[in-house]
Amino acid sequence: MLRIQKLSTLLSNQIAAGEVIERPASVVKELVENSLDAGAIKIELDIENGGSRLIRVRDNGAGIHADDLMLALNRHATSKIVDLDDLENIHTLGFRGEALASISSVSRLTLSSRTADQQTGWQIATQGTESEPVINPVAHPQGTTIEVRDLFFNTPARKKFLRTEKTEFDHIDELIKRIALSSFGVDFILKHNQKIVRHYRAAHSDRERLQRVESLCGAAFVESALHMEVEANDLKLSGWMAKPDFSRSQADLQYFYVNGRMIRDKLVSHAVRQAYHDVMYGDRHPAFVLFLEISPEQVDVNVHPAKHEVRFRESRLVHGFVSRCVHDALANVRPNIDSFSEIYVPDSTKTQSGLSSYVPHLAPAPVQNIQEKMAIYHKLHEVTENDVALVEASDCSPSVSEKNLLKTQCVHDDVPPLGYALAQLKNIYILAENKEGLVLVDMHAAHERVMYEKLKLQFSNRKIISQPLLIPLMINLSEREVNYIDEHQQTFRQVGMIIERIGTHAIVVREVPDLLRDGHIEQLVRDMAADLIENQKSSRAMDAIDELFGTISCHAAVRAQRKLTVPEMNALLRAMETTNHSGQCNHGRPTWTKFSMTELDKLFLRGR
Repeated sequence: MLRIQKLSTLLSNQIAAGEVIERPASVVKELVENSLDAGAIKIELDIENGGSRLIRVRDNGAGIHADDLMLALNRHATSKIVDLDDLENIHTLGFRGEALASISSVSRLTLSSRTADQQTGWQIATQGTESEPVINPVAHPQGTTIEVRDLFFNTPARKKFLRTEKTEFDHIDELIKRIALSSFGVDFILKHNQKIVRHYRAAHSDRERLQRVESLCGAAFVESALHMEVEANDLKLSGWMAKPDFSRSQADLQYFYVNGRMIRDKLVSHAVRQAYHDVMYGDRHPAFVLFLEISPEQVDVNVHPAKHEVRFRESRLVHGFVSRCVHDALANVRPNIDSFSEIYVPDSTKTQSGLSSYVPHLAPAPVQNIQEKMAIYHKLHEVTENDVALVEASDCSPSVSEKNLLKTQCVHDDVPPLGYALAQLKNIYILAENKEGLVLVDMHAAHERVMYEKLKLQFSNRKIISQPLLIPLMINLSEREVNYIDEHQQTFRQVGMIIERIGTHAIVVREVPDLLRDGHIEQLVRDMAADLIENQKSSRAMDAIDELFGTISCHAAVRAQRKLTVPEMNALLRAMETTNHSGQCNHGRPTWTKFSMTELDKLFLRGR
């Protein structure tokens, strides 16, 4: 064994570079973050050979004073923190003072800069060696330019791990995309091999910011996006989140920022995923661009060498806040809210959890003159007391307020968001007309969501009504299923079912939820037993109960090929307009869509 000895400065920096600099994109990240910390509003990047030959970052920030150039390349030298208090209250993206020292140890680096109070710029160059760099005057505008050439030229083992030129540049491209999403006021120009590949112009207005999001995430994301802005308990969450019908097969369109810092955090990912679990297939991933603002004292950004991860002091509070905000925003998406025309802001009221409730601010919908059409419709489909009685007896039975809507819809000129039912197509879809055009509703999926939300509300209010069966139902099951049902009697009671064990392989069902009185009870019990067995290791009991509610709703909802009357169809439309998450069934399928007159005219080439 060798004796303990102190490592040379160069070797120490190269070891540090191994932690911070994984590939050319890592260099770009450190340099661009320094530019942002310097207050730059324009950043130009020149990349050659995917960054292995050249990375040049030029900004118009505050610049580096000539007397500090030498110090800037030293390890643990920074202008961003001074003492421990600063480390616990970080407002900048960088703070360790390791980036330039690490980069200069594995490349040929040239740094040129000028501050506002200097008459000329100054330049310092290193060659990845222990030799003392030389500082020379140079013509340079205010700001800083850093050139990194021949990355890993003196560490060939590291260079072997670089991928193809295209792959490395794609990583840089994605990185600039992520940074541009959080730095709207900065103009970014990205070149590769002397060709401009990206130009993200500074965005100051809401419209310009939306245009940048569209250019980075695509028009389809923007069309499906909800803009949210919520603030409570010294936390603020804002940004864009896609509706559930815009889902991804991979988590490749998920951008989350904490105080402007892009992070990949399991806590946050789980919070968002939990908020979507009611409205999205299990193997699909939501898309979002979200910004969390939190007091710097409440978050530790010094837990990862590349600063990709953070640690929250009150992790449960952050998790609950993010999950609740996203969940409530999704719940407020109803047929009267159109894609991108709304923003969620807190009002003065508070929920029991201390989180603000949401008030949707809607852009006015285009109004077409359909009064003559609606007058004819009202004449054809006047609602009588017999119609209301028929609706009450159906599986689509409306509430008292919904009955009143049925009775008064022919009097009012206002057309509800989902309009009025015209007909039923193949006993599967409801066709309705609203102010904008045609509405098409999947009646089973829509009724499934309505039933599901009613079950959850009843459960929360402890108002599930059980109905004794006139003839108790005996069901033969496997011994394991019977044992499991017997062990989880309380779970079944919570959803309004009374079940008794009468043998090794048999149970008897004595009471069922009133909403399920006409459902397929035997199949429901089998499905519930299977669901409980599968989720026995889960600690989230409420999730399991929600899954049971989903099964109940699916069995209780009106089936395809069921002929509905016009009042029944309208009752379902009115219920959808007041139901949370009514845009999707609890399996994640869409429940309705619409075709504006403009879209229909385009389809039939009208006006051409």
